[in-house]
Amino acid sequence: MASVLGRSRNSLWRFASRLGPYAPLLVMTVVSFAIFSLSRAGLLLWQYPRISAVSSWQEIMLDGLRVDSIQIGLMCLPPLLLAPVLAVGRFWRAWRGLTFFWVVLCISIITLLELATPGFIAEYDARPNRLFVEYLKYPNEVFSMLWSGFRAHLFVGVIGTLLVAVTSGWLMAPWLKQEPRWKNWTIWLSWPLIFLVAALVVRGTISHRPANPAMFSRTTDSMVNSIILNSSWSLVHAVYSLKHENKSSEMYGILPDEDVYRIVRETRARFDTSFTPVDHPGLPTLSQLTPSRTRERPLNLVIILEESLGATFVESLGGVPVTPNLEKLKEQGWWFEQLYATGTRSVRGIEAVVTGFQPTPAQSVVKLSLSQQHFFTLASLLEQYGYSTEFIYGGESHFDNMVGFFMGNGFQRVQDQKDYVKPVFVGSWGASDEDLLNKAHDEISASHASGQPFFTLVFTSSNHAPFEFPDGRIDLYDPVKATDNNAVKYADYALGQFFAKAQKSAYWQDTLFIVVADHDIRVHGHDMVPINHFHIPALILGADIEPRKIQTVASQIDLPVTALSLMGIKAQHPMTGRDLSIGDGQQAGRAMMQFENNFAWMEGNQVVVLRPGKEPAHGTWNLKQKKFTLSPQSTQDSQAFAERALANSLLPSLLYRERLYHALPQETPHQE
Repeated sequence: MASVLGRSRNSLWRFASRLGPYAPLLVMTVVSFAIFSLSRAGLLLWQYPRISAVSSWQEIMLDGLRVDSIQIGLMCLPPLLLAPVLAVGRFWRAWRGLTFFWVVLCISIITLLELATPGFIAEYDARPNRLFVEYLKYPNEVFSMLWSGFRAHLFVGVIGTLLVAVTSGWLMAPWLKQEPRWKNWTIWLSWPLIFLVAALVVRGTISHRPANPAMFSRTTDSMVNSIILNSSWSLVHAVYSLKHENKSSEMYGILPDEDVYRIVRETRARFDTSFTPVDHPGLPTLSQLTPSRTRERPLNLVIILEESLGATFVESLGGVPVTPNLEKLKEQGWWFEQLYATGTRSVRGIEAVVTGFQPTPAQSVVKLSLSQQHFFTLASLLEQYGYSTEFIYGGESHFDNMVGFFMGNGFQRVQDQKDYVKPVFVGSWGASDEDLLNKAHDEISASHASGQPFFTLVFTSSNHAPFEFPDGRIDLYDPVKATDNNAVKYADYALGQFFAKAQKSAYWQDTLFIVVADHDIRVHGHDMVPINHFHIPALILGADIEPRKIQTVASQIDLPVTALSLMGIKAQHPMTGRDLSIGDGQQAGRAMMQFENNFAWMEGNQVVVLRPGKEPAHGTWNLKQKKFTLSPQSTQDSQAFAERALANSLLPSLLYRERLYHALPQETPHQE
């Protein structure tokens, strides 16, 4: 047996040695593919009933090979960077020793992680992720837990890893005696090509954006999606994502948790007469929504999230006249004259409109690890009421982790660029807005015909640099075609075409539509928070919605609560937005805006800006003049104002860290 293994090893090295200094990387690649594939096959057999319900083993294994190649490419990059220096001349012995150590180390680490995976899945229903890293901070507690509850896993992991490490050393032993086979000039000439190939493999795709775990979110079951990955890559991305979480609202100040919750509740009651808190130990922001509209059957919901459509592009809001269709549509529904975005990125707009979550200085929860499942969204609530839920996008849905977040939190289907048949125009960001909205019309029509209530989120992309759109649709506003004004005018054209069809369709009378921007374009300015660029248009129309002007100061986070109320949904939810369908739209309001490290809290025209390491800055906002003016404040009222701002800035970070923001199972879903 030993002689057979020895001959096999020697045969492997006779073949691998043809690659000269890169031979150990080939051996590492072959062994790593074998380890990843065997591990994935074992997990597939273990979880086969669950996997077969949403996917196929062929898809899992094939997609897994692609993920494995990315991770192996990452493992090859560090030695490749050193190859032009160490793999030549007198440094050859150092190169042999370094690559021997690196290969044995990498194979041992990936083995350890794969052996740890079954126990981690059994406990957390996912491959090793952020929690795996966080637990390393508490070695005593973790070892005690492993020894008490996972002793068998611990022994298998340690012994298995040691055996693989010894076997890897034995397999790599011939390399330590290998003499140079390539001349120096051969190495230097071949290195750029080999390094480029490795970099392309790590990128994982030749499409517009590099691969990320969201690209492999094929199903609504997040555990099944994680099996497609390997534990090494899952962990690498978990560590990478932690850098997005190093900013916390505590930079503005500190309040005890109980004071944060108390002040937030008081603030909600101050601006929302319908606010009805619900005492729940695991959901401190839980409230009861009693809808303002009584309906025999709840309405469907369609949200059209418009890319970069700030008030600066809407004439009636003080902008340039490039949205004539939106201006006409506003006369048919609820038009918000003072609605403000919570941030400056698309994921921040998604966060506010789809989850009702308040902003933080950190990345949006769409991208953060703790919110990839069991996080509240409109979809996670509405699916409990029998709604089908769908996200439609013209580009690649794994961008900004959208598909990963959506599929883990209530969305059942995703349509993106690959699903368009003969689109009329495809730009850098995917299919054009008219292709997108044509598909949306078809999907909405099909959903309505099925008789099942539905929630559809549509996200546009034509108004994004480099501002590409088809010819012959609009009269250009700017003489040069590729400008933001022209792109907005084209997006508005597509929106007008969609609503012209929607209003003649069978689904119109049964559906509530929300059109709202994710954020303004190029948010900048000399103010601590450029409030003018947070001002965005929003419109609610469809069904029996009558024309109305909503003049109160409002935030994106108010829209999902208002939508549920108008749809006729009675539910308990953790959102902190207010129901704008209660009252006449003139009552006092509030908004919040996150701009880099500054947080603005606005009540009426009064604003306080929280800044790291500085006292709160008070001022007033003049909507007509679009001007923010600082004003010294030292009164008791201003201190209470700043305290409300601080509590509301601290709240979302607290809810995120403690995982206190998720959908509560509705025991007896019903509508009013």
